[in-house]
Amino acid sequence: MVLVGDPDRTDARDTRIMSEIMTQTGTETVAVVGSRRLPALDVLRGIAILGTLGTNVWIFTDPLGLVGYLDGLGAAAGSGWMWTERVLQQIAQGKFLGLLTVMFGIGLAIQQDSARRAGRRWPGKYPIRAALLFLDGLLNFLLVAEFDVLMGYAVTGLVVAYLLATSDRAQRRWVIAATAVHVTVLTLLAAALAFEPGDTRGAPSTLDPNPYADGSFWDLVAFRADHAFTFRIEAIFVFPMSVALFLLGARLYRAGVFRAEGARLRRWLMVIGFGVAAPVDFVVGVFGGGDLVLFTRYGTAPFVALGILAAVAAYYLRDPRVGFAGARLSEVGRTALSCYILQNLIAGFLCYGWGFGLAAQVSESARVPFTIGIYALTVALIVCCAHLWLRRFERGPVEWLWHRTYRALAGV
Repeated sequence: MVLVGDPDRTDARDTRIMSEIMTQTGTETVAVVGSRRLPALDVLRGIAILGTLGTNVWIFTDPLGLVGYLDGLGAAAGSGWMWTERVLQQIAQGKFLGLLTVMFGIGLAIQQDSARRAGRRWPGKYPIRAALLFLDGLLNFLLVAEFDVLMGYAVTGLVVAYLLATSDRAQRRWVIAATAVHVTVLTLLAAALAFEPGDTRGAPSTLDPNPYADGSFWDLVAFRADHAFTFRIEAIFVFPMSVALFLLGARLYRAGVFRAEGARLRRWLMVIGFGVAAPVDFVVGVFGGGDLVLFTRYGTAPFVALGILAAVAAYYLRDPRVGFAGARLSEVGRTALSCYILQNLIAGFLCYGWGFGLAAQVSESARVPFTIGIYALTVALIVCCAHLWLRRFERGPVEWLWHRTYRALAGV
C-alpha cells in the first residue's frame, strides 16, 4: 500500500504517542509504533470486511435477493436447518457492521492527529475524500449491492470530521445526543410493531419478473435505481448510531485502546460486549426471531463489536506476531475497499441470474448448506486475491484508483 507522506517522528518526550502514516480512505488508515506497523488495525479491518459478508451472503443466496431476505428475517428454514440458520445469522448480524463503523471513526481520529502534527488545518481537504467515498458507494450501490454502506459512511464521516474539530466536551455531548436519538427511534419502532395488528402485515413479497434470478446485470441495476429510496432507508435510519460509533471509535483510540495503558478500558469493553451484550443478543436473536432481529442488529450488536475490538487489540499487545491467519486477515484489511466490493461481486456472480444463477436452482431444504458453501468459497477467493495482489502491489486496485483521483482533485 502506497503511503502518503513520510512517517511522523515519535515525540521523545512522550514515548506513548504513536506515529500515524495516512493513506487516503478511512478503510485504509494505518497506525505504526515507531517503525513497526500496528497489526491490530489491519486485522480488525479484515475481520470486519469478511464478517459483513457473513450477513450479506444470506441476501445473495435468497432467490428474491434483498427483498426475500427482509421478508424472511427471523423466519425458520426447513428440513432440520432451522437452528443452524438462526445461530449462524445471529452470530454475524450487526456485529461486524458495528465494528466496521467504529473502525472508520478510528481512521478519522488518526487522520486528524496526523494533520495536526503536520501543521495542517482540520478537516482541510477531507470533504474531497468524503465526496469520493460517496461516489464509490453510489457506484457500488447501483452496480454491485443495494445494501452498500459506503454512501452512509461518506456522509457520516463528513459530519464527524467537523465534530472532531470541536472540544472533547462537545464531542461527548454529540455522542450522548446521537445515542439518545437512536434509542428513541428504536423504542418508537418497537412500540409500533408491538401494537400493529397481526392481520395488517403484508404477505411475503413476490417479484414478477424477478431481476435477481431472471434479469440481466443491467436489469438489476435498473431495479436498484427504481427502488433507491427503499433500499437506502437503512442508511438514513442508522445515521444517528453511525455518528455515535464514529465518535466513540475516535475517543477509544485516543483513550489508548491500542496501547498498553488501555488495559482497564479493554477489560471493561470485553465485559460489556461479551459478558452482557453477547448473551442477550444471542438469546433474543435466536429464540425471539422475527422483528426482534432489528433490535439486536441495532441495539446489542454494536456493544459486541466493541468487545471484539478490545479482544483483538489485547491479543496483539500480548503477542505482536501476526501468524498465518492474522496475516491473511491483515491483507484483506489493507485492501478493504477492494475486498468489500469484490466479495459482493463474486457472491452476486455465483448466485444471481446475470452469473451462474445458483440461488434460484437450490431447493429450500438445501439453502443453509448452500449458503455456508458460498460464504466459504467467496472468503477463500477474497483472501487469495488479496494475498496475491499485495505480493506485487502496495495497495488494492480500488484504493489505487481512489488515491490517484484524490491527488488530482486535491492538487497534492
